[in-house]
Amino acid sequence: MKIGMLPLLVCSGALAITATAQGQGNSQTEYLDAQKNPPMLGIHWARGFEPNPRAAEEAKEAKPARPSRSPNMTYHGGVIMPTSNTQAIFWGTSWGSYSGDKITGMDSWYKGFSNSNYAKTNTEYTGSNGQVGPVSNYGGHTIDTSASTGGGNTSTILSEVCKVVKSPDPTGNGYYAVYTDTPRGNAGYCAWHSFGTCGGIRVQFAYFFKLDGDAGCNPNDTSGQHSQGLAAIANVSGHELSEAMTDPASPGAWYDSQGAENGDKCAWTFGAPLVTFSNGTQWKIQGEWSNAAYTAGTGYANSSGQKGCLSGK
Repeated sequence: MKIGMLPLLVCSGALAITATAQGQGNSQTEYLDAQKNPPMLGIHWARGFEPNPRAAEEAKEAKPARPSRSPNMTYHGGVIMPTSNTQAIFWGTSWGSYSGDKITGMDSWYKGFSNSNYAKTNTEYTGSNGQVGPVSNYGGHTIDTSASTGGGNTSTILSEVCKVVKSPDPTGNGYYAVYTDTPRGNAGYCAWHSFGTCGGIRVQFAYFFKLDGDAGCNPNDTSGQHSQGLAAIANVSGHELSEAMTDPASPGAWYDSQGAENGDKCAWTFGAPLVTFSNGTQWKIQGEWSNAAYTAGTGYANSSGQKGCLSGK
């Protein structure tokens, strides 16, 4: 969801959401210093987290009933990512001695995402620069053992990307996923994506907390193929990469009347026990919203009962 629709309160190093959604547009400038902070997009809220539900209910009661809108996303004039050229950044002091499965697991995840049926759930969407494609080129990972930070300041994360990525993809289709060893704490979200520039080149980037033992961001993968921490970041990675492909930069491409992107609309819903990627790896991963599937009635239901999600199985 577009963070420009939500005022923010920063407290104790975490982000607390304090008001309900407002109209779509460039209102993020009311809440973020646009000269310093790119907007947060596609916030993957933790399970059960609802920004100020009381205020939302009061607003609902105050307004007269209106005809229901289509839940489908609409196009807002911006670019999409015809291909995604991805790189992972593992940021934090603990990554230097890490011996678990998250680094190798995410390497496999990004390699297998390319040309997978899961990547193809995004390809119905077009933009001013063409059509979203299923091809994703993975450039491997980098480890930065300096101390990582929380995700409350987008400019800090963009600075990390620009520091680590010496030669960003000149096409503007570079996507840089920052995996930290900072726990989520009391922040209401698991991850987000955004955009900015490094040396004048547009980049897409995403931020991920350490989600080990985090029930609010756990997809509950019982397959035994991955650690819980890997399964958690793999699931939210699908959410963020799919949104970056279909709604990467200002003025925005595809989102609905409430600002929700394709990953937001299917968050914490799973159309298959496991989804097989093109390299044979399997993941418990949320589906992505398809306008075409909703219109045809062929998708599975999201948490609002709207049948527009595709699992990519």
